[in-house]
Amino acid sequence: MASTNDLKNGMVLKLDGGQLWSVVEFQHVKPGKGPAFVRTKLKNVLSGKVVDKTFNAGVKVETATVDKRDMQFSYMDGDYFVFMDMQTYDQLHIDRKTVADAANFLIEGFTATVAQHEGEVLFVELPAAVELTIAETEPGVQGDRSTGGTKPATLETGHQIQVPLFITTGEKIKVDTRTSDYLGRVNS
Repeated sequence: MASTNDLKNGMVLKLDGGQLWSVVEFQHVKPGKGPAFVRTKLKNVLSGKVVDKTFNAGVKVETATVDKRDMQFSYMDGDYFVFMDMQTYDQLHIDRKTVADAANFLIEGFTATVAQHEGEVLFVELPAAVELTIAETEPGVQGDRSTGGTKPATLETGHQIQVPLFITTGEKIKVDTRTSDYLGRVNS
């Protein structure tokens, strides 16, 4: 249990009959009249739904212990992603639904943060940006600006993103894992 006065970003709360909600942001409000309260923005850990919720100041809320560990993606086993805990060398099979959009950027050897609660995997989180190689892209045609100076490119993971016209097949680029945006070339 924790008080609403102790809330921090990233803290996971157990609300509404055991659902897990992560604190995205919070604000303590002390109006001129009436009692103080805490305005929060909470994200459902499993569904990703974001809601605004207001608590009275000092109210006790149940916190959930979420174990976040860095694990290395090893290989695919059917529809499961196999991750290895780098400290214990235990292997963990995680289904595609739980890995979600992180699957677009995972290649063997990548390290991701795996969050677990009471033995159940909640989500897989990648760094904000990853470096991947362009598996295939059409050559950029000089003077072709109808697409705003970008063209589709397929990453080594099979995920397709938009890149500038000057990018060629085989180049290593940096990609934003949250938006799939091209961030720049990687100098080797």
